[in-house]
Amino acid sequence: MTGLGTRDSGLGLLLAGCALALTLATTGCAHAQTSSPESRVPSPGRFTHADTARLHRTLDSLAESHRGILGYTVWNLDTGERLERRGDETFPTASLIKVSILVTVFDLVEKKMLSLDDPLTVLKIDQVPGSGTLQFMHPGIEISVRDAAWLMTTISDNTATNLLLDRIVIRRTWDKMESLGLMHTKVHSKSFIRAASVAMDSSVKYGLGVTTPNEMAKLFALLADGKAVSPAADSTMLDFLAHNQDETKLVRWVDGVRVAHKTGDVDQSRADCALFYLQSRVVVCGLTKENVDRSYAIDAEGNAVLARLGKAVADAWPRRAPNGTPAP
Repeated sequence: MTGLGTRDSGLGLLLAGCALALTLATTGCAHAQTSSPESRVPSPGRFTHADTARLHRTLDSLAESHRGILGYTVWNLDTGERLERRGDETFPTASLIKVSILVTVFDLVEKKMLSLDDPLTVLKIDQVPGSGTLQFMHPGIEISVRDAAWLMTTISDNTATNLLLDRIVIRRTWDKMESLGLMHTKVHSKSFIRAASVAMDSSVKYGLGVTTPNEMAKLFALLADGKAVSPAADSTMLDFLAHNQDETKLVRWVDGVRVAHKTGDVDQSRADCALFYLQSRVVVCGLTKENVDRSYAIDAEGNAVLARLGKAVADAWPRRAPNGTPAP
């Protein structure tokens, strides 16, 4: 399977390390054998905790001053700290829902039902407006499934998204999300083709897709733990997400930090979900709806409130210095 890679050859060293750890009666190797995000046992002595009460006040203040509705989930995967507001409420996703498509593509590749090398031909009828570059290419150009997944993830290419949905079938994304326990995370139709909707009422209400802050945070947590598809596939997907070119929202004022994230924009809604690689791994998902400011300027209120959200979260935990020690 092209692009998925293989596990490195240090298995013998890992097993030897675990045996030594057991001999010394420590729990270091046991900690590495994490289960689901919900059952993870944090290691409080290893990572620095945040002033979560202060952070919660800051984030709620942002939400209360926003001219619209802001929901968020902040989840430190390594300490177990978690904050949320409207965490189980449904929001329009716009292009954020493309993460569910990405995961489904790699799941089908893992099952050998699809290959990242499979060709996709871009026809004139496939080219749709909005974000992306394939709409400007000459009809008949051929790309691979991997190319389409990369374009969908990094520049949110709508034509690439539709090519993938044609290949995998929309309902398969529902099946995959439900298998992960994400019952409200749905893509409704192809981008800019409402007639292709498989859930017209929900499509009219939410647009391209729907999710909740908690469910999208869980999807990113699963990716971080290698449990969305497989460790190799999830690592590749996170690399795609780390190359996202939209820096107008959560990452706008966060410098010097690796971030894997996906954004979304429609008139009344802005969305972004990210995995911040700080001293600890922190997932933050912010979704807005009913925004008064529906402009697409970089300083539109939906973008600005998510930028402030991202900075507040990134500043709440220390970063890792180049030598591996916590940054001051």
